[in-house]
Amino acid sequence: MMEPWFSLRCFGWETLRSYHWVYPYFLYALPGVLLLFLLRAAFHRSAKQHLALPYEATRTSNDWLTRLRFVQPVSAALALCLILVALARPQVITERTDRYSEGIDIMLLLDISDSMLEKDLQPNRLVAARQVAKDFIQGRIQDRIGLIIFAGEAFSLCPLTTDYRLLDGFLDDLRPEMIRTAGTAIGSALAVTINRMRDSPSDSKVAILISDGDNTSGNLDPITAARLAKAFGVKIYTIAVGNALRRPSTTDSLNVSRALVDESELQAIANVGEGKYFLATDNNALSSVFEQINQLEKVKYRDVLYREVTDYYRMYLYWAVLFLLLALATKSTFMSNILED
Repeated sequence: MMEPWFSLRCFGWETLRSYHWVYPYFLYALPGVLLLFLLRAAFHRSAKQHLALPYEATRTSNDWLTRLRFVQPVSAALALCLILVALARPQVITERTDRYSEGIDIMLLLDISDSMLEKDLQPNRLVAARQVAKDFIQGRIQDRIGLIIFAGEAFSLCPLTTDYRLLDGFLDDLRPEMIRTAGTAIGSALAVTINRMRDSPSDSKVAILISDGDNTSGNLDPITAARLAKAFGVKIYTIAVGNALRRPSTTDSLNVSRALVDESELQAIANVGEGKYFLATDNNALSSVFEQINQLEKVKYRDVLYREVTDYYRMYLYWAVLFLLLALATKSTFMSNILED
């Protein structure tokens, strides 16, 4: 906060240096005022009249009266200088930039069916997906994140929230036993996602579907559900976890068919949902997938610049008026030698 106008600090170097001058060319005339003052003194000295006075009287008057005669011209010069400073219009400009984040709504859809216990990811698909999902959540800022689990059925385990510790707790408790119905109901999981996100005010809504197989349960076709999600502005990323090879034939063993991942349906869902499909065949690949999604779905920031401008020319104008009044008041007093006028 600036000092009051009568404070001498307004003439300090730090104060003057802090100003933004709207019309700085008026300041260039300041040396001209000093030049005029010197010229006046030179011409006045050559034209003044002298009165013969005794030596003692002259010495006594020089002690104070001679110096007081400078009050009037100096006051006038200072008033003129301060008027020039006021005309230069000193200002203090305060700028502040506030950053507002536009968070993203993210729904994690995690397959917890029995096939997610396969050990081609360490220690198994479910634990690996769960841990990478936790790391992903901790890397987000001001996003609302929810959790949907599915096997033969789909349930919303956690609504959209910014309480990431709560989400961590839900992820730690995930077990295939939480849903007894066998199968993989991807369409149902997408339907639950739409119900949770359709009324979201966010402009960015994302669903991340993590599974190891195609749709085998539920009453809703996943492609139809993906089209509905697109209509509600939900973008779908799909992640296939596990060994993705050809579809097993009828001659393949049961153990092999359980370990394989069918990519075609997850690819189709991502294409319809205007997202992207990823394949994670090991733990490192799964971590890389979430890093890519983290980069693709960055939090959007909006910077708002506040600019406050305060004028301080009045304080110098008040000083100019004060010195001008002083100059006028001393013009016809004992401070001015009538024999020199």
